[in-house]
Amino acid sequence: MFLLIVSQLFKMLVILLVGIFCCRIGLVSPEGSRCISNLLLNIVNPCLIITVYQTDYDEALVAGLLISFAAAVASHIIAILISTLLIRRNSSSDFPLERYAAVYSNCGFIGIPLIGSVLGNEGVFYLTAYMTVFNLLTWTHGLSLMKGNFRLRNLRDGILSPMVLSTVLAMLLFFVQFKIPGPLLDSMNYIADMNTPLAMMIAGFSVAHSNLKKICTDLRIYRVAVLKLLVIPLAVLVFLSFLPLDSTVAYTTLIASACPTATTITMMSILYNKNHAYASELFSFTTVLSILTIPVIMFAASFLL
Repeated sequence: MFLLIVSQLFKMLVILLVGIFCCRIGLVSPEGSRCISNLLLNIVNPCLIITVYQTDYDEALVAGLLISFAAAVASHIIAILISTLLIRRNSSSDFPLERYAAVYSNCGFIGIPLIGSVLGNEGVFYLTAYMTVFNLLTWTHGLSLMKGNFRLRNLRDGILSPMVLSTVLAMLLFFVQFKIPGPLLDSMNYIADMNTPLAMMIAGFSVAHSNLKKICTDLRIYRVAVLKLLVIPLAVLVFLSFLPLDSTVAYTTLIASACPTATTITMMSILYNKNHAYASELFSFTTVLSILTIPVIMFAASFLL
């Protein structure tokens, strides 16, 4: 598992560097980057989720999915507790951003290609549980961090997100065992295959638009990165090690929690008048650093899981 993770991360790093290069030479503009991100979020990821669920009904898969939901909720609770304890309100005016960055992972853009390549379709199948919990908590707990309060109607944005809607549709097709016609399913698979290259190039675009020199001299970013990429995943690992979980479920939850900060932090910071430049820096730095930290977490997992 460790060597598979390292190999896949190296491939993903190469694609990320291509994304940086494309931005540096002016081949992709900031507007182009946003358009590609929307394509990935609204078309490619939903196609991938739906195709993954196009499998024969299996009670073991259903049981694993339910356990994955429970594990995802537990891992987010662990992250919320740790971030609340270690990132104090009086530590910085940007503490909401720092807590958000520590709790919420880029489980879609980074998690899907990584888990898909290492654990296959079964891993992505279980990952949909983590992504659903992520979306629901982003628009409840995450929103309360950004706004300082929460209203139930704001949950609608989370429920109507492309990830949640495609997951619900995919589950419906799975449970009624409706098989998408072969030619259409093949077309959707072709679209789904774009997930990894597009996700990593988008990450490269974000890094290219950041001031890496400024990021590398800000000690606050290092503190949040260590918390997000090492402390919280290791705490989740310890928690998972005490449970009699299927290895695929356990590794899916762990990898998702070890992913860098979610891309939604930038959108949220702009929407609610937070320090969006700092939010972008947190996202970029944790994305690059995760190439090194995820193998560390997987190495530790090889002894505990």
